[in-house]
Amino acid sequence: MAGHKLDEIDRQILAELQADGRMTNVELARRVGISAPPCLRRVRALEEAGFINGYHADVDARLLGFEVQVFAMVGLQSQAEADLSAFEALCRDWPLVRECHMLNGEVDFVLKCVAPDLSSFQSFLTEKLTTAENVGSVKTSLVIRVAKDTPGVPFDVLETRVMAAGTG
Repeated sequence: MAGHKLDEIDRQILAELQADGRMTNVELARRVGISAPPCLRRVRALEEAGFINGYHADVDARLLGFEVQVFAMVGLQSQAEADLSAFEALCRDWPLVRECHMLNGEVDFVLKCVAPDLSSFQSFLTEKLTTAENVGSVKTSLVIRVAKDTPGVPFDVLETRVMAAGTG
């Protein structure tokens, strides 16, 4: 499927799985209007091509005791590729860092962090993040509440673009 454009059925499969990754193949096939065997082949091809990276449960962090969510804006002293990669590797090893995005602009990275409480986050901040090699500055913002948290991509926007381009 590499180098292959997704057709309408492929996009429908992705949209349905994005909304509910636990549905059976039979239900998925019914929703997209094809039989189960070709649906399963398409799902496997989408997985192999990298369009589907995994399946995850959407857990409630607060119910699990992670009361604190913080965004940390990190500035590095050096932006050499080796230094950027080294910082990304550190972030992958820190359990409290749930997302790490390299940015263009005033800050080099924004990290989404969760912690059971403020003192746990403060310990991570002072003992790990701010003392990490090459970290020049860290500014943090505590999340007060979340108004929207929608993973994935907006398939309705994608369909509109595809139809406008005439390649449906």
